[in-house]
Amino acid sequence: MQLTSEFQDPDGAQNRAPIDVVIMAAGKGTRMKSRLPKVLQPLAGRPLLHHVLDTARALQARQAVVITGHGAIEVEAACVINTRATAPLTINFARQEPQLGTGHAVQQAVPALADDGVVLVLSGDVPLTRPATLFHLIQACAGENLALLTLDMPDPTGYGRIVRSGDADSDLLAIVEHKDASPEQRAITEIYSGIMAVPATWLKRWLARLDNRNAQGEYYLTDIVRFAVADGVPVVAHRISDAVQVAGVNSPLQLAQLERAYQLQQAQSLMEDGVRLADPARFDVRGDLLCAQDVSIDVNCVFAGQVNLGEGVSIGANCFIANAVIEAGAVIHPYTHIDGENLGVTVGVRALIGPFARLRPGAQLGAEVHIGNFVEVKNSTMAKGSKANHLAYLGDASVGERVNFGAGSITANYDGANKHRTVIEDDVHVGSNCVLVAPITLGAGGTVGGGSTVTKDAPAGALTVARGKQVSIANWSRPQKATKAQ
Repeated sequence: MQLTSEFQDPDGAQNRAPIDVVIMAAGKGTRMKSRLPKVLQPLAGRPLLHHVLDTARALQARQAVVITGHGAIEVEAACVINTRATAPLTINFARQEPQLGTGHAVQQAVPALADDGVVLVLSGDVPLTRPATLFHLIQACAGENLALLTLDMPDPTGYGRIVRSGDADSDLLAIVEHKDASPEQRAITEIYSGIMAVPATWLKRWLARLDNRNAQGEYYLTDIVRFAVADGVPVVAHRISDAVQVAGVNSPLQLAQLERAYQLQQAQSLMEDGVRLADPARFDVRGDLLCAQDVSIDVNCVFAGQVNLGEGVSIGANCFIANAVIEAGAVIHPYTHIDGENLGVTVGVRALIGPFARLRPGAQLGAEVHIGNFVEVKNSTMAKGSKANHLAYLGDASVGERVNFGAGSITANYDGANKHRTVIEDDVHVGSNCVLVAPITLGAGGTVGGGSTVTKDAPAGALTVARGKQVSIANWSRPQKATKAQ
């Protein structure tokens, strides 16, 4: 998550109170009907909790205190192995066992909170809150106020209601949970999002005063509002209208809805930068996608990991592309699968790939390379102008310029224990249905006759044929099926 012009800190992080983010991640998520803890359910290919931690990083938080409970070991491990973290962040953990409410949860974080900070309370299952929104909330707190993020909702059922002294701009007096609200209070449409910013010193005092005398028998964090009012501490609200920013995940349906909301955000951002999407509703980014000018992407394409698309790149329908660099002018035809994993894939300038091609880790293709239908390339380099247009496999190979690799041909790179490399020098022509048994080198300008199984180096400029002598037997009769007895 990058900080854009939407979020600028004019005073700089050094001129404001340190931010300690407390993330509530202890819930089981029963309605998810999954063995996986709720905060680890995937959104855009990453756990919900990772999105929230990225938000803490974007705010340059001093630390994040993650409150765990159900599946604590899994949740804590997932925080530590977040390999796509965008910036350093100190992460500490507090266990909530048993789970006795939101107030009880935050109480567990108190030992980790220094008195000089502002505490920002977030939820591990609310992944799409914008850093800019939270920055404005922190500004409203100003190191001395209790600041709440609120939202007007047409149907506020289930949410805590914001109770004010008068009209919509009057003083905020309390938050009343839905189950404890009177009919008049349930008619209020301004709700509390579950997100607040509060000076640590006040938060600690108020948490110590919580009780569980309510309909659910829980310790409500929202009760600190009335404590603030009683202590004369201003309670302020930063009100927004974008419900997606405060939407949580409690069921597979809600997870799917947030997935589409997230993907639409990505699509709109790319189109604002000039990317042509055939249909923004049929498009998925599960990582970081960077696009140069005049990129076009057809429907049902998925991008994962780190993907860079150069100027004028065209991506056909139903492609999967992960961890790859596609250089300017390249065309990726429909149904192509590219996944560089930890080694990456590079597709050169004006290359043509697919349809139905597969590029695996370590495939490094030069300019104007052609990879056609049902061709697989793994851990191999192909220099400018080389072609493998049909039904072929190139694994652990170094291919020179202007090579033609025939239909049905393969490099036999694995001997059952070790991988070996095939070297094909410039201007070699490999005929159809050949097997090149590595390690082997085909010299420049050579030709391998179709159907050959080549096990020794082939000299430059030569025709190499390695196949059994053709024999024809006249008047040959194929075996016949035995006739069943009548």
